[in-house]
Amino acid sequence: MVGVGRGSSVALVLAFGVVLLICVSLSALAARTVLSTALLFLVAGALIGRGGLGLVDIPSDGAFVTGLADLALFTVLFTDGQRAGLPDLREGWRLSGRALGLAMPLTMVGIALPAHYLAGLDWTTSLLVGAVLSPTDPVFASAIVGRDDVPLRLRRLLNVESGLNDGLALPFVLIFLATATNSDTHLGAVAVELVAGLVLGIVIPAAVALAWRTRVFTAEPRLQALGPLAIAVILYATCHLTHANPYLAAFAAGSTLATLDRSMAEHFEHLGDLLSEVTKFAALLVFGALITPERISHLSLGDWAVAVIAILLVRPAAMTLSLLRTPLPARERSAAAWFGPKGFASVVYGLLVLQAAIPAGEHVFDLVAITIALSIVLHSSTDVPVAKALSIEPPANLPTGRPDTRGRHETG
Repeated sequence: MVGVGRGSSVALVLAFGVVLLICVSLSALAARTVLSTALLFLVAGALIGRGGLGLVDIPSDGAFVTGLADLALFTVLFTDGQRAGLPDLREGWRLSGRALGLAMPLTMVGIALPAHYLAGLDWTTSLLVGAVLSPTDPVFASAIVGRDDVPLRLRRLLNVESGLNDGLALPFVLIFLATATNSDTHLGAVAVELVAGLVLGIVIPAAVALAWRTRVFTAEPRLQALGPLAIAVILYATCHLTHANPYLAAFAAGSTLATLDRSMAEHFEHLGDLLSEVTKFAALLVFGALITPERISHLSLGDWAVAVIAILLVRPAAMTLSLLRTPLPARERSAAAWFGPKGFASVVYGLLVLQAAIPAGEHVFDLVAITIALSIVLHSSTDVPVAKALSIEPPANLPTGRPDTRGRHETG
């Protein structure tokens, strides 16, 4: 692991295995209650990090942290994209378009205002904070997005919004970051990266999907799930070699595959969900280890107010305004307004700010870190209650840990 000592890397792997086992063992309970497996990994990371037991020492500006967050985000977006084929995107575009075209800019500006007036940042840096925290990540609201019994239009809205706003936020992050460092902002280069990511995300899986329709290229059933995985690996490497936007590419690739080869996408779904969970949990563990008392003790009351306002006021208000005069029922509209969790995109972009060494870089990263941590705590522990408010019950086939004695009584 680059940037992590051997002793720390072994301790990190051991901690990951232990917490993963605990979370798997408690996952049925978490699906029925406010217990959050994501929160368990975040807390475990804080306990083993420098601010806790000091078992691991992970530099926040190291390539390991950035690479892990980047990989986790790519994996989640590729998997989520396969739940949004072209027909789904067409049907839900009116709602998703409002979320992306209206709610996202409002969120960016809405966060920049308190960042300037309460946290004391200059306007450029405040807008940078708004851009970093504008993407959403419904992976922490899995009881909403990942459930078939949740209204389809709500799931589609949150899924498409999160899948596209990660890549759309990046140009604004790069522009404000370049302005803060007094360097030239190459808008043309940023546009090329976005377009290249979109093109690669469509062309590579489309070429493979069309090849799979021939008699020569056929996969036996037990290996079919590995086909989309191979596409994801090739796409991830290609994007980083060509500097194309990997996040737009990931979601576009998943959507393209779901459109052209629904059967292969369905075979990959279970494996993709597991890979997303593993990379998500690993990134959360590392991110938790970066949140130390030294890092957050200097934050002012105004800084904490920015985090609270961003989650409790800005996102709900922006989404509510964007969904006015839509056919979405009030309950679903409220759920969409609430579920704007800050996730891996904000982690990656926050690390970009830290590595750019701008004057307020440390302050920006710490502000972003506490906002993400607070978001994980609130959103990952409220998905089940909100699902119940939507008249959705947890799956009936969850294990309870009690032996089934019905057969004994019947045969006795």
